[in-house]
This record gives sequence, C-alpha cells and structure tokens, in this order.
Amino acid sequence: MNPPTPVAPPVAVISSIAAVRELVRDARASGHGIVLVPTMGALHAGHLSLVRRARELGETVIVSIFVNPLQFGAGEDLDRYPRTLDADVAALAEFDDVTVFAPSVDEMYPSGSTQTRVVAGRVGALYEGAARPGHFDGMLTVVAKLLGITRPDVAVFGRKDAQQAFLVQQMVTDLDIATTIEVVDTVRELDGLALSSRNRFLSDAERLAATTLSEALRTAENTAFEGVAEVLAEGAGAFGDHDAVKLDYLVVVDPATFLPVDDDFRGTATVLVAALVGETRLIDNTTITLN
Repeated sequence: MNPPTPVAPPVAVISSIAAVRELVRDARASGHGIVLVPTMGALHAGHLSLVRRARELGETVIVSIFVNPLQFGAGEDLDRYPRTLDADVAALAEFDDVTVFAPSVDEMYPSGSTQTRVVAGRVGALYEGAARPGHFDGMLTVVAKLLGITRPDVAVFGRKDAQQAFLVQQMVTDLDIATTIEVVDTVRELDGLALSSRNRFLSDAERLAATTLSEALRTAENTAFEGVAEVLAEGAGAFGDHDAVKLDYLVVVDPATFLPVDDDFRGTATVLVAALVGETRLIDNTTITLN
C-alpha cells in the first residue's frame, strides 16, 4: 500500500524574511497588488473582516502574525499574550489565496532590540501612550519593518485601535512610504463589546462589565448635540460605581490631529475610551458629530 499523499495546509505559512520577499517579487512580476494585514495573532472575527477587505484590494494578501516585544513595557502582558498560530491558520482556511508571515523574534530582531526606532511623537505620548510609555514607538518600528519587508500597496488596520491607525498613517505620510493605509470598521458582539484578542482573559462577570465601554460610547453619541463638556461628563458617568471596571480615560479628539478638542469644537470628532476590566485593559472608540 502506498503511503498517503501529504495534504498541503490550506494556508501557506512563511517564517523567513527571505521567503516572503521572494513571494513579493513573484507577485510583482505577475502584476499583482500586494496587501498586508499586520496582526499579533489570536485572530477573531474582527481580524477576518480585515482580511476580507484586503482581498478586495489586491491579489496577493499577506497576514503577518508576530507578537512584537518592542511594544510591551515592563510589567505588561507580553508573556501572557496569546500565541495561537495553529488556530490562527485554521481560522484563515476560508481564504484560499492568503499567505501567513509568522516570523520568530530572532528572525525579526537577529541582533536583539533594534538600535534604530521610529518615534511616535506628541500623539504617541498621549492616551494609550501615556498608559504604556514607548508602546507606540515599538509598534511603529515593527510596522515600518513589515512594510519594508513586504512593500505592500495597501496595509489594512482596524478602527478599534484608532490611535494606532492614526500614528501609522502619520508615519507613512511623514516618511513618504508608498503604502496606502486602509482602516476597517470595528466588529462588535451583539451586546456592543468590541472584539479584542484580550477579551478571552475576561471572566464571565468581567465580560458582562466590559460592555460599560460601549455603553459609555453610546451615551457620548446620544449627548453629542449638547457639546463636548456634556459628552465627557455623561460618557464618564456611564461607568458609575462598577467594581470590576476602572475608567482610565474618556476623551474627545479631533481626528485630523488626534489632539483633544476645545469646548467650542464643531464637526466630526472621535471619542476614545480605555478602562481596566479586572486585570485586562480594553479600549474602544466611536465617531460623533458636534454641531
């Protein structure tokens, strides 16, 4: 009896920079558009929505899966962050034309932490940057590396991480990187909770309490006609006295600058919220119109 023929995995997985560069060269030679979806793995339906959009934007789609140590500070959850490559590849099986780039830390940083870093600037020190010093410098550095490795026409990010998306767009503009940044709307549970890889850390009681973030954003949307001060007061008030949820910040920013707006601001604004739910940090945001 002949041995069974090995079955190729439905999704190709590449772990070396040299191999992904060869893929890119072949794609360019074939006239394909290249789209990158950068992730840290632990994929959920929100990530898959990014991949679906990526497939509409180019023929060659690369999903990077890399837990980047540069964007985790001392005492943060680097070791705890889920690493689920097999499950991630299985989740991508519905896409028969996607390649996973899953490098090791040694592949990305063969000499240890890079001596050269991208600095996020003023906005990078605010909000999530204030809570996680150096986080956005590390994020931008690895995104710059991934863009340099894959040279995509488009890179796709999620709107849930609005500050990240803003800073990536700022970086490619400031450094004249020839990649278009596409931002895809947040995917939510039926009760409004934004999908996040960190949701898996929530207990049942914390999972219920976590909906306070989206409730605060809905309150902000409903009070936008009353002005910035009311949005901030009512949005923060939605947290009440929840023992399981500790509000870090709720702020209204100008999407063009990502700086806090004045009380007399009029036009489209972004409301950012972050809270600690048990020991898990969650973020969310929404768009409002201040008249």
